[in-house]
Amino acid sequence: MSTGLLVAVLAGGEGRRIGGGKPSRLLGGETLLARALRLARGWSDEVRTVVRDPGQAAGAPLLLDDAAIAGPLGGLAAALRFARSHGHEAVLTLPCDMPFAPPDLPGRLGTAIEARAAAIAASGGEIHPVCAMWRRDVLDRLDAYLATGRRSLRGFAETVGFIEVDWSVGSLDPFFNINSAQDLRRAEAMLLR
Repeated sequence: MSTGLLVAVLAGGEGRRIGGGKPSRLLGGETLLARALRLARGWSDEVRTVVRDPGQAAGAPLLLDDAAIAGPLGGLAAALRFARSHGHEAVLTLPCDMPFAPPDLPGRLGTAIEARAAAIAASGGEIHPVCAMWRRDVLDRLDAYLATGRRSLRGFAETVGFIEVDWSVGSLDPFFNINSAQDLRRAEAMLLR
């Protein structure tokens, strides 16, 4: 377990495709948020749930998204500011809708980040910028990135410099994410395998 690492569970999306309230959706009798927090607490003593509205995750230690920045970049901005003010060297972002994230995520990303500003998980030929480790110093480059009008995590990672860390996809993509009721049913079926 790392004390220099802040794990930020991203749970601030509206979840429109699933009918709202994504963090509280049940998978295997446990909410998506509870599953993510359980995993995150195994990685660090410092875990925060990052939301746009406190009602999205009642009872969890919260950070509020930077309201001026749309999407997950607003969550990363809030987490980076918290990390800087509390002496954490890095932030690991984990979305609440990736219930099968691999247990070795922080170890592999942490090893890979070495001389880079960020390390991003990848699988099946795609990167997953919401599942990444970021050095807290990337915060110094955020305002310049925002001034370009861009708001994507991927674009920010390209700006600061990142390394891609690939996981194999067997019968299960460890970065499968839940966006719809159909995805939730697929995830339930995966639990039964």
